[in-house]
Amino acid sequence: MSKEEYYDEGAHAQVYHDNAAEEQEFGAVKRDLKSRHLQMIAIGGTIGTGIFLSSGGSVASAGPLGALISYTIVGTMVFFIVTSLGEMAAYLPLPGAFTTFGARFVDPALGFGLGIGYAFQWIITVTIEVTAAGMILQYWWPDLKMWIPALVFIVILVAITLLGVKAFGELEYWFAMIKVLTCVVFIIVGILVDVGATGGDYIGGRNWHIEGAPIVGDTAKDKTVNIFTTCVWAFFSFGGTELIGITAGESANPAKAIPRAIRHTFWRILLFYILSLMIIGLVIPWTDPSLLDSVMADVNTAATVAPFTTVFKMAKLPGADHAINAVLLTAVLSAGQSSFYASTRTLMAMGREGKMPAIFGRVNSRGVPLYSLAFVTLIACVAFVCDIFGEGVVFTWLVNLTGMSALLTWMSISIIHLRFRAAFKAQGRPLSELPYIAPLFPYSCYISIALALMIVFLQGYQAVTADPFDAVGIVAVFVGAPVFFLTIIGWKVYHKTKLVPLLEVDLDSGRPNIIQGISQRADATEEAKIPIWRKVLNFVAPV
Repeated sequence: MSKEEYYDEGAHAQVYHDNAAEEQEFGAVKRDLKSRHLQMIAIGGTIGTGIFLSSGGSVASAGPLGALISYTIVGTMVFFIVTSLGEMAAYLPLPGAFTTFGARFVDPALGFGLGIGYAFQWIITVTIEVTAAGMILQYWWPDLKMWIPALVFIVILVAITLLGVKAFGELEYWFAMIKVLTCVVFIIVGILVDVGATGGDYIGGRNWHIEGAPIVGDTAKDKTVNIFTTCVWAFFSFGGTELIGITAGESANPAKAIPRAIRHTFWRILLFYILSLMIIGLVIPWTDPSLLDSVMADVNTAATVAPFTTVFKMAKLPGADHAINAVLLTAVLSAGQSSFYASTRTLMAMGREGKMPAIFGRVNSRGVPLYSLAFVTLIACVAFVCDIFGEGVVFTWLVNLTGMSALLTWMSISIIHLRFRAAFKAQGRPLSELPYIAPLFPYSCYISIALALMIVFLQGYQAVTADPFDAVGIVAVFVGAPVFFLTIIGWKVYHKTKLVPLLEVDLDSGRPNIIQGISQRADATEEAKIPIWRKVLNFVAPV
């Protein structure tokens, strides 16, 4: 048997050298996510409602070139963070991913703080997404009570979660496929509109030369501020890309699938986000009111003013608004499904690590953490009731609490990666043991941390300079940070935890019992045999 054959069989046999005791106590997760699932989850994580709606606001605020610069900056940060997480997750494919890594490589208190913040962030997102789904349906049925379909969607998402991770992966694959095809069609149609092949008017680069373009601002300072404040919108558009790390814990072959999914992440970000933004900036003037309307409008009316709808209408395609509304519906349902997955798996990992009640760590025969799922559903329903009957006040502050969670999570991933590599070096381990090596380390981590701090500053700048001055708005921006740090400090003080010495960092527990360092060689051999047309197809939408 060749090394490659041993590698694949070992991976699919799910042989793990030190998980027997844990699986006996809590039950075994099912490693049913295939490479194509992980690749599309990585793509779907970058293509959310942000690309369909807030991308227009970015062009209106910074201009066509300014928006491109903003998204390129944040896209670069996303790529570096995903590669950092991918390196660790491919080596240690654990369900808790960075929450577990934070506890192992830095301090148990950091793992607790990350886990609580990340789980709560996704629980609240469940409510946001099902509410949005209900409102989207009101576009077709204006008299429909929003809470009725929202509750139905909660039931559906819970049912899907109960089917197990294979059902999650398959549905995410097709949800992501819809978003990918929408972007591809939009880019093609946008090019045809721009060159006058459809729509009847040649546009070319005209909208880059109108007054105020290509970067909005009267002075160099104004232009710079507009570019970097637009980075805040870009950041929220990319939320969820770190989900690829969570899925590693249930991947059939993480050492092979994770690197494959990550290798194309940056180029897919360029293809879908940057090209889509470029089309919007070329075809729609930055002064068009619909660009800002797409951001400010309620989600039940956003489809009519979405930039994608505008371009499709310019191409005289009938039913464009209905098509985009349907795509928005799949996008929010995809986000809702991911919210259930990420929150339940995070709580499951914390339960197994003693950071939450042990019952949260138990799974049924399908590998579903039932008690974690019940807890997530309960809290999401309570938040939903607060939103419906509390005039949105309580729910708004719950959302504010999670506002900084994603940003602090991303920054923490880079810090954890630095500690991971430091421990690897201190323990005399060669980099050849890593199935995937993050490029440009350690500079990639330094850049990511710097950009994350920049976005924190810009969020504060926007709040402080708001006209009229709004003290509540300032508190809303930063309230999540004290909560995050208080959870870390509380756990640290109560349990008297310390920074884990580099020589004591656990780099083995949960590591697959397979030959290391083979995946990249086997992958390269396999890819060399694939015809060019299939490589192109797999790059856009893996099959």
